Amino acid sequence: DPATDTYETLSNPRKTYISPAGMGFLPRETAWHHQNHVAALVRAALAEAFPEEQQPQAHLSGIAFTKGPGMGGPLRSCAVAARTLSLMWGVPLVGVNHCVGHIEMGRVACHSPNPVVLYVSGGNTQVIAYSDQRYRVFGETIDIAIGNCLDRFARVIGLSNDPSPGYNIEQLAKECSGETLVELPYVVKGMDVSFSGILTYVETEAKKLLALESNVTKADLCFSLQETLFAMLVEITERAMAHTGQNQVLIVGGVGCNKRLQAMMADMVRERGGTLCAMDSRYCIDNGAMIAQAGIFALQFGQQTKLEDSWCTQRYRTDAVKTIWREGVQWHHA
Repeated sequence: DPATDTYETLSNPRKTYISPAGMGFLPRETAWHHQNHVAALVRAALAEAFPEEQQPQAHLSGIAFTKGPGMGGPLRSCAVAARTLSLMWGVPLVGVNHCVGHIEMGRVACHSPNPVVLYVSGGNTQVIAYSDQRYRVFGETIDIAIGNCLDRFARVIGLSNDPSPGYNIEQLAKECSGETLVELPYVVKGMDVSFSGILTYVETEAKKLLALESNVTKADLCFSLQETLFAMLVEITERAMAHTGQNQVLIVGGVGCNKRLQAMMADMVRERGGTLCAMDSRYCIDNGAMIAQAGIFALQFGQQTKLEDSWCTQRYRTDAVKTIWREGVQWHHA
């Protein structure tokens, strides 16, 4: 809305791939899932956004798609669909960085103009702050992402992937009284974190403790893992706040739905006199609206993707994107 300088999400249908129990996301099967559902999702999105229109595609200004990062097969599947729609309807293509899509959706949904961002998902873990038309990475995982760590532990203790392994860990952790905390490695290296060693340790401990029929339950293990991992994230996020002088934190990415992570972060931010911006599963979990949001920002400033440049890449860093739609201001050390 140009009058109020605000954005409205007209539709955001989603069909999430749920892998079989005991398995993670396999590129080929995930790509097949996307190919099978993309046409129906496009129809559903248009019907919801423009319910009275016979030609709803006439209202479109462009087609945004994820250029990366991610798994090759699913990325290619969606890029082919985007190219087809662009050519068929005569509207421009806009390639979007997946991570930037999360950030821009969060900024719009939470009315958060310039926060420190904690980006936590199955494939990424980063603490980010904006400066001079780039999202600068202040700290990140040096091995696996936090979502990957949680998903793999869920498989070890036999939790379902429906609706997601991380969600099921969160629910099981709520059954813990909090009296039993299994001590786990706490690995913060400067502004970076490491999860692979913690995962190996807790997997070994889980098999040993559960096999011995000790007093430690699956709920205790889930609680202990969450508390340890989230404390690490809160620590490095607080450092980024101190360094940039910001007083607002935005959590994005699939793991950002976790209420315990939100509560721990809120406690830290409140003590610093700041505010926390967090979302529910509609916009935290991967969704089409977040790609569209970043795409429309770029399109409004004249950025388009030529057909010959509409390739995908599995490696596309958050700080590689020049955010031409944001002012070139720099932060100042507090």
